[in-house]
Formats: sequence, C-alpha cells, structure tokens
Amino acid sequence: MAIIGNYHHSVIASRVAMFAHLVFLVTAVLMLVWLLRFRGGINIQSDDPDQIFNVHPFVMTWGFILLIGEAILAYTTVPMNHRAQKVVHMLVHLVAFILGVFGIYAAFKFHDAAVAPDLVSLHSWLGIAAISLFGLQWLVGFAVFWMPGTHEHARAAAAPAHVMGGLAVFLLAVCAAQTGLVQKGAAAAPGTEARLINVTGVFILLYGVAVASAVALRKAFL
Repeated sequence: MAIIGNYHHSVIASRVAMFAHLVFLVTAVLMLVWLLRFRGGINIQSDDPDQIFNVHPFVMTWGFILLIGEAILAYTTVPMNHRAQKVVHMLVHLVAFILGVFGIYAAFKFHDAAVAPDLVSLHSWLGIAAISLFGLQWLVGFAVFWMPGTHEHARAAAAPAHVMGGLAVFLLAVCAAQTGLVQKGAAAAPGTEARLINVTGVFILLYGVAVASAVALRKAFL
C-alpha cells in the first residue's frame, strides 16, 4: 500500500511539474509581448533608457526566475539518472545566476542613463538579496555536492537545508518580480498594458507555487 501511495503522489508531482512547464511558457510569452508591444523593445546598447531598462525584466524573468524553477524541477521531477539530474541542476542554475547578474547590470545601466538613484525601492532590495543569496547557495551547493572529498553523510545531512534554502531564494526572486511589476503597473495608464502586467504577475506567482508544490509532493513521499 505504501508503494502504491508513493507512486500515486509521484504521479501527482509529475503532473504539477507539467503544469509548471506550461505556466513557464505562458509567462515567457506574456513578458515578451509586454516588452515588445508596449515598452518599445529590448536593447542594452540603445540610447533610449527605456529600452535599456527592458533588458532587466526580460533577463530576470526568462533567464533568472524561470530557469531557476526549471533547474529545480529537473532535479526533482524530470525522469533521468541521478548524476544527469545533478549536472543539469548545477549548470542551469549557473546560467541563471550569470543572466541574473547581467539583469542587475542592466538595471544599474538604466539608472545611469536616466540619471535615477540606485537601490531606493523595496524591489531593488529584494532583487539584490535574491541574487546574492542565490550566488551563495550555488557556491555552497557546489562545494558540498561536487567537490571531491566531501563525505556522503555530510552530503545527506546538508541536502534538506540545500532544498529548503533553494526554494526560499527562488520564492524571494518571485516576490522581487512581483514588487517590480507592481511599480510598473502603477506607472502604466489604466487599460491593456496595466492588465497585461497584472496577468504576467499572476502567472509568475503561479509558476512559483507550482514549482514549490511539485518539490513538496516529491520530497514528502520519497
């Protein structure tokens, strides 16, 4: 009975993960439509500060939040051997971190071009905290789970904290995205753009909940 129950919950976790992948695609498309249709495009080399800024939400959504979620799902719900899961998990997280740093750079470059102060909003504070904690999480994870010489007992003991910390940082990044979208939604004129921003925020939140739920279901019944 226990085996049947575990299998049943494993199937549920996989279906939740499939839902998360679908939300991933919808969120990515919504963000792209917003930036191209309403914000004038994406160009880090532009003379238009708005186009420079648009690199920030694009990269932080596509390259940071969504990739972190996919890396988490790859390790917990995607069927492949354990070593392959670890490799994909580590490398996709590394790509997400690099793109996240680039997204932060784009925000600072926009502030310079627009002659605006840095790090004055709650969004910026949450964003810097998320990228910093994510980098620390990746380095600790690499040291514990990939460096030779680490005892298996130490890895097993560190695994729950690693999972918890990873999910916490991921959800912090989701919260940072929500505060950023709130700022842009408040600045947008009432109408289609404002509604699109709100819908994008809802789907980012759904993605975060779906990823966390898939992990919780998988871990609870291993």
